[in-house]
Amino acid sequence: MADETKKETKLEKIIESIEKLSVLELNDLVKALQEKFDIQTGPMMAAPAVAGSETDAGKKEEAEQTAFTVVLTEVGEQRISVIQAVRKVNQTLGLGEAKALVDAAPKEVVSDVNKETAEEAKKMLEEAGAKVELK
Repeated sequence: MADETKKETKLEKIIESIEKLSVLELNDLVKALQEKFDIQTGPMMAAPAVAGSETDAGKKEEAEQTAFTVVLTEVGEQRISVIQAVRKVNQTLGLGEAKALVDAAPKEVVSDVNKETAEEAKKMLEEAGAKVELK
């Protein structure tokens, strides 16, 4: 009985810590856990549509976009700040890769992210002086 209470308290503390993370920090946490435990993620398979509701489902999918791509369209005058922002947004990139991405604009910075992450990335890049599109 006491062991279960300790486990619940420990889990509650972990959940509270996770709730305090920003979207980008949460994204980093997920990536770190995937690497630590060698978790391979792939595209989710969609469930087959129920006959007769295919047109309704198609209309709803078109209306609700869930995966976004952040595209750097123009660098602007603050090139170094944009490179730094690109590295913050996409932490898998090294300095050389981030510089190459910025030099090759228009270019995708991150893809298949949720709306909140995409908006945060867009804000960060625009504050650095870049022009950004969400697709």
